[in-house]
Amino acid sequence: MFTTQTTFVGIDPTAGRRPITYAALDGNLRLLALGAGDMSEVIAFVAGLSQALVAVSAPQRPNQGLMERPEVRERLSPSPRPGRWINFRVAEYLLRQRRISCPQTASLEKNCPHWMQVGFTLYRRLQGLGFLPYPQQASGQWIEVYPHACFCVLLGQKPFPKTTLEGRLQRQLALYEENLHIPDPMRFFEEITRHRLLSGTLPYHEIYEPRALDALVSAYTAYLVGKFPERVTFLGDDSEGQIALPAAELKRRY
Repeated sequence: MFTTQTTFVGIDPTAGRRPITYAALDGNLRLLALGAGDMSEVIAFVAGLSQALVAVSAPQRPNQGLMERPEVRERLSPSPRPGRWINFRVAEYLLRQRRISCPQTASLEKNCPHWMQVGFTLYRRLQGLGFLPYPQQASGQWIEVYPHACFCVLLGQKPFPKTTLEGRLQRQLALYEENLHIPDPMRFFEEITRHRLLSGTLPYHEIYEPRALDALVSAYTAYLVGKFPERVTFLGDDSEGQIALPAAELKRRY
């Protein structure tokens, strides 16, 4: 299905009204692009790819009300208590059961946060380019991801807050250990000298910003889906959107 020409793209629209961050990897985990732009710029980048699997870190559509259906609730493990978790997507319920916090998706698009609405628009624009949800047959496909959950799975535990230096280092190291061709974050410590500390010129430029790291882990998850699907778990119901996670098996708690 996916050839050596496939590009694996991660798009993070969670900044809301700020530029959308995106990252692209080739089939050898080499970084092809890492940037930010408005919707038109991101779509233009994707449209220029001959074959792509795009991971979007936003829900595909509003809550479809599946958690209100008894037949859906009965097949879940653990089964939710009566009257609880009604206004969640199935994927969101399953993540929270594993102690992975995640946003709640409203049933009406207008009631969703702005960044989710940007995500809905992004999926529609991708569909306009001929993209289809994985695993349908198309040269362009998309999956839904949630970067925080991806890092939880890669690390086997909840990471440090992503806005902190230790959180950024931890996330970049996790990706580096997965063989992405990105700077080794441990070099940050090698370059800390007495002079740098006194002058306040620490080498922060080698450590990616949180939004870039979220886009990178999204692209990496797309890579696994395309190249090693047996190493990926999908949570949720396909009719309202499944979330791809970069692990063959998930822990009960994170």
